[in-house]
Amino acid sequence: MSRTAPPSGEAELTESWLALEPGADPVERARVLRRAHEAFTEAGTVSRPVRAVVADSWRRSVHAGVGPDGTASVELTDGDLGTYRSEHPLARVMPLVRELLGSFAADGEHLLAVCDAHGRLLWVEGHPATRRLAGRMNFVPGARWAESAVGTNAPGTAVAVGRPVQVFAAEHFIRRVHPWTCAAAPVHDPRTGRVLGAVDITGGNGLAHPHSLGFVQAVARAAESQLALLTPQRPGTGAAELTALGRDEALLRTDGRRVRLSRRHSEIVVLLAHHPEGLSGDELLCALYEDETVPPVTLRAELARLRGILGPGRLASRPYRLTMPVASDAAVVERRLRAGAVTAAAAEYAGPLLPGSRAPAVARLRRRLADGLRAALIACGDPDLLADWAHAPWGEDDFDIWRALAAVRPTAATAARLAALESELTAADTW
Repeated sequence: MSRTAPPSGEAELTESWLALEPGADPVERARVLRRAHEAFTEAGTVSRPVRAVVADSWRRSVHAGVGPDGTASVELTDGDLGTYRSEHPLARVMPLVRELLGSFAADGEHLLAVCDAHGRLLWVEGHPATRRLAGRMNFVPGARWAESAVGTNAPGTAVAVGRPVQVFAAEHFIRRVHPWTCAAAPVHDPRTGRVLGAVDITGGNGLAHPHSLGFVQAVARAAESQLALLTPQRPGTGAAELTALGRDEALLRTDGRRVRLSRRHSEIVVLLAHHPEGLSGDELLCALYEDETVPPVTLRAELARLRGILGPGRLASRPYRLTMPVASDAAVVERRLRAGAVTAAAAEYAGPLLPGSRAPAVARLRRRLADGLRAALIACGDPDLLADWAHAPWGEDDFDIWRALAAVRPTAATAARLAALESELTAADTW
């Protein structure tokens, strides 16, 4: 966009266009700024503080010749819009964007929108009543919402400055957009860094919160991660290998890659590997979180990040499931125990399953596996296997194992350790 001479008096405005005090209510601030906004659009000057990002955007809007009573024009319709959308790079990440933002928009009576690098809206989805209201100002697919066309607005400003932007009420340049609040974040090409477009959430005062901007920024980053990993899936790949025993962060080996998963992603992969048929969102939510108030969007965000790590086509939804076979060390131990191969099971057991995890379903799997192996060791009575367990970090306080070991290998050291554990248990009972 070419620059022209600034309006009269603009030089004196730079220092006075400052953000209000931290913690100020953004909607109330926007209402206070309404008169300043009107004064600026009419005379090119204001006397009240304005956020720097808004001030800069207003300048660009004036330079572009945008008027306060303008409206967006629809540039793409019907077949042209459909063809353009299908060929646009962001079409590949729309399922992810819908998964993360779709229910949030519908439940909050907001709109999910995605625009291209020119500010043209490609998708506008969400609550039907909100869509009808937005349609009155041409906030519809195919309309151009660039700053140079309709002035300050979150998607148009986000692609103009290349960073996340939130615009409240009267901070919008055009009057008819004043009832709305929006937050948008640009999506960049992971290879070239150029802006491909922006992800936007638009609605009423309910979006006037910093979390709205952080949320939409996280969705944009997830979209970029998925774009970076969207490569054709190689045929004939073997099973992935999951190592989760004795580790808080599981290791996943697949297609020659070795990935250390985060704690939450470790829990998700362990559970999905244990349930190859898949788990619904509600089932996975209950399996992972002790706190029943955790919102589903938190889980969807984790799954979106995991999908980007695993690669395209590896994590399906409805129900959530892994599309490649996974061979886990925990499953090997279980299989050997079922076959009665206690020595082989003990050799594979490197420790409790994700020992630091507090996810309810992971804790149940951890207890079941450990209790099954302990019972098998006690039943077989092999002194070497019992000693290996007793002297491991997870077995040093295991009274039943030490008692079984003392029965088959009655050494002084074993007797002393058993006596110490008995004393500790007696003291605990007394207390």
